Amino acid sequence: MANPESAIDCAFWDQSISTPKTLEGSAKSVPGEPFPLDGTRASKALRIQQLSLLRNGFPLGIIPSISPPSHKGLGSFSLQSLLLSPSASNWWLGLIGQFRPKKLISAIQTELQNADELELPVLRDAAKHFLDKSLYSIALATQLSLSPSTSLLWSTERQGEKKGIHFDACHVIIPKGTVLPDHDITLDAAWPELFMDHKGKYWEVPESISLGMSSLPSDSGFLYRFGLHKNSGPPQAFNELDGEAPPALMPGLCAKVALSYQKSKDIWRRKETKEDIIIKTDKGSFWRPSYDMRLKEPHAAISGIMGVMCAAWFGKDSTNVESQEDTILTSNNKRSPLNVDLFGSACYTLQHGQFRKLYGDLTRVDARLDIFSLSSFAKRVFKGSSSADKSLLSPRLNLIFQQQVAGPIVFRVDSKFLLDSKAGKRGPHIEDVIYSLCYSLRLLRSGKVVAWYSPKRKEGMIELRLFEF
Repeated sequence: MANPESAIDCAFWDQSISTPKTLEGSAKSVPGEPFPLDGTRASKALRIQQLSLLRNGFPLGIIPSISPPSHKGLGSFSLQSLLLSPSASNWWLGLIGQFRPKKLISAIQTELQNADELELPVLRDAAKHFLDKSLYSIALATQLSLSPSTSLLWSTERQGEKKGIHFDACHVIIPKGTVLPDHDITLDAAWPELFMDHKGKYWEVPESISLGMSSLPSDSGFLYRFGLHKNSGPPQAFNELDGEAPPALMPGLCAKVALSYQKSKDIWRRKETKEDIIIKTDKGSFWRPSYDMRLKEPHAAISGIMGVMCAAWFGKDSTNVESQEDTILTSNNKRSPLNVDLFGSACYTLQHGQFRKLYGDLTRVDARLDIFSLSSFAKRVFKGSSSADKSLLSPRLNLIFQQQVAGPIVFRVDSKFLLDSKAGKRGPHIEDVIYSLCYSLRLLRSGKVVAWYSPKRKEGMIELRLFEF
């Protein structure tokens, strides 16, 4: 079912979001803001690992993507390819290249149209356009296993379209339960780091470091988390001339702790049987598993999560950062040094079909209601909305619709509704939507190639996702 932890995940720490803005294929959500959409959650597989497999299904191993550039002349369409991928028993390295063809094609066309005759000097001038650095971007990543239980991932990126701009990141990967039993620990550092807010705008923070620790899900349903997030340097709009940066990205140190309780229950479920897997015909018996093991059982289910969170800011900007919208679960117009509030999410899932047959064997709807701040929600219910814009704390309704097209191909729509009034609008209205076409890979049990497009961000890319909803 839809992940009920999305609301607490995005409020607690920065989550990875799929985007073709970087060759790494991801950016970070702004901590404390609503998560854009479940369909944009970045793949657990690294972009280099994705390209290593995706290139087998594309001509010349070239994968297309769409993303508005900093200069319109470059065009939104780009081509990516994995150029090198050497590896050893405890080490691997990958080199990704990207090329934007529009500017090159336009420049060559102009050269040829202005030429009276097709001579060698004309061809030489046209060939010089291939040396334009703004057409190319390159990224290098390497992973080293420091021990059987810990590995270090380092990556760097250079974008030709933005002079002097590059991204470096370092991630320490600690498997669950290695340092502390039944705990998950993550440590990320990047300089600069690219963030995307709930409006679809990108922000570049000169330096960002985050540390997170959470207990693993247990039978009791209780879960606690602790996290630290530190930003250095003023955030800058990425590909934007102006705009007010989210307060959560301002310089300073933020510490958060949360305690939550989660519960799920099936209303009804049709369990998979041997007859579903083994199909008997006149020609014999055939094995026919589901295209995706996570979609093999028709069912209806409900789930929910509720909890309390405490956030503390340290630094000179902790009390004087003005904002029209709140980001750290508070109903004030400032980034307060200490905030405590309740949060919750409720989910409902209905699935028809087992996703085995060629046609009409999967229709699924997931709905999730997110309440990021119970105190702000209560004030709206009993006192009405204030004149200030508090839409950031308003409840959101997330809907996911999936329909089998043919065989392993599924059409998916992720949409988000803001349950609040807006300038010129009354009542609930759509805030974001993403369209996806998924091709499930039966041999991977729960793997799929996803091609998605976001009209709001005017972005689209092709990804490989494994064991993800």
